[in-house]
Amino acid sequence: MKNLTPETFQAALRGCSWNGFSALTVRAASTEEAQRYGDTQPEDDPAILHISPETDSVEDLVDQWIAYTRRSGKTPGVVLWDSRCFLLGENQDSLGAPSSLVPEKLGLPEERSSVIRNKVTLITGGAQGFGLEIARELAAAGAQVILADLNLQGARREAEKLNTLCQGTRHLALSLDVTKEESVQALYREVLRHYGGLDLVISNAGVLKAGSVRDLPLEDFQLVTSVNYTGFFLMTKHAVPILADQNAAARIAAAREHHPRPPFSTDIIEINSKSGLSGSNRNGAYAGSKFGGIGLVQSFALELIGENIKINAVCPGNFLDGPLWSDPEEGLFVQYLRTGKVPGARTLEDVRRFYEERVPMKRGCTGRDVVRAILYVVEQQYETGQALPVTGGQEMLR
Repeated sequence: MKNLTPETFQAALRGCSWNGFSALTVRAASTEEAQRYGDTQPEDDPAILHISPETDSVEDLVDQWIAYTRRSGKTPGVVLWDSRCFLLGENQDSLGAPSSLVPEKLGLPEERSSVIRNKVTLITGGAQGFGLEIARELAAAGAQVILADLNLQGARREAEKLNTLCQGTRHLALSLDVTKEESVQALYREVLRHYGGLDLVISNAGVLKAGSVRDLPLEDFQLVTSVNYTGFFLMTKHAVPILADQNAAARIAAAREHHPRPPFSTDIIEINSKSGLSGSNRNGAYAGSKFGGIGLVQSFALELIGENIKINAVCPGNFLDGPLWSDPEEGLFVQYLRTGKVPGARTLEDVRRFYEERVPMKRGCTGRDVVRAILYVVEQQYETGQALPVTGGQEMLR
């Protein structure tokens, strides 16, 4: 495993663990900043791990990390790779003293939201709708959120708001077109450059074009399939090498300390839909893409179990207050009224009332409803390949 890239070492560091403690949060630092940091450290106890990607391996990195942590009781402050790449240790926003290990980290989380704290979380379609609601909730719970969206300006605006509201964590906006493989690859390169690794991928980007099979334009069908189905495939394909490297390093560290196999440490979650659980009248392109997404979830889950990557889907009911439904020009209320999907509906209010009445709990789904399901999926270590409905009872597990 020689001649690995700095990005691979970044991922490996994030997978390092010893005696229940992990190197969670990392970021790149300038050469000058890291040099100043190194100059302040005692010569007999430097908090800098010297690793060369040209000659060393992931195993070498893990061994040094464990040795330093065991000796000092702290996580290393900086990792140095041939004077080119520097990473901070856990929970540090600037170069300084290494973080002390906190005994409470060995216990179970006191509240479910703590399972997401400090996790680097990538959300596609994060500038609006469900994606933005998810980002806000997870940021409030302490996650480091990356808003990835075609609408980069909107994503940047929302990331700035999150950084203002959630001091102590760092949120970022990045450009993404999930239908283009080169865009997905560039996104992950930027994630590694800024954070050094990744804990959770939420594949949320989606589009909907309603219409009868008799007259739905082929280009609309292909667009829905490309974004909802192929986009999830591409996001998973290029996340796997990063997550697998991190988890491999965790397994190496556990083996060094004769620990049992560590639990799953990384997740990919597809934000699917209740339309992925049952057909949708005059909405075949969308339902078909979501049915296909669940097929991918189940298949990827079987394939990636051995690399400690969980793959699950969360299937929300109708987000009636989000732009997908309520946009005054292209929202679903407008589309469904125009296509006659709701019999007898004459106004947008008629369409909304029709969909509310179909839910046993008599309301639409919210971002907080979905986030509760996401937290459950991340916390639950004994489920993969699942499609969890969040539909107010409209769709139920079989």
